Amino acid sequence: MTERVVVGTSDCDALEHMNVASYIAICNTAGSALLTRIGWPPGAANAGRRYSFASVTQSSEFLREVLAGEVLLVESGVAQVGTKSATFDNRIHRESGEMVFRSLWKSALMDLDTRRAVAVPDDLRAALEKLSLPAV
Repeated sequence: MTERVVVGTSDCDALEHMNVASYIAICNTAGSALLTRIGWPPGAANAGRRYSFASVTQSSEFLREVLAGEVLLVESGVAQVGTKSATFDNRIHRESGEMVFRSLWKSALMDLDTRRAVAVPDDLRAALEKLSLPAV
């Protein structure tokens, strides 16, 4: 799933390039859109279950500098589905296709009522397993 983003001056820091918080925010927005498109909008109920993913660990690579005004394409997919978690693969490219950022987010599936991790249900697992991105 790909989202298009234009980098604004407010996304940049004193060094005049996109700041870390903006990378994370862009990936978070794209990931939320991905889950919404498969029928699991963050924070909403699905068949009576109020489950949502909460990031536990992130591993990021800042590959190229990004400046205000650049148009970026953000891809979010799934690298792996575990028993109570999924690892999301977030990639940001320039329109030319050059990758500028990649981040893997391991996220626990949380029951929003009990505030505890729960097993990924079969219907969600099946939907997530269809969302892998090509290898890089």
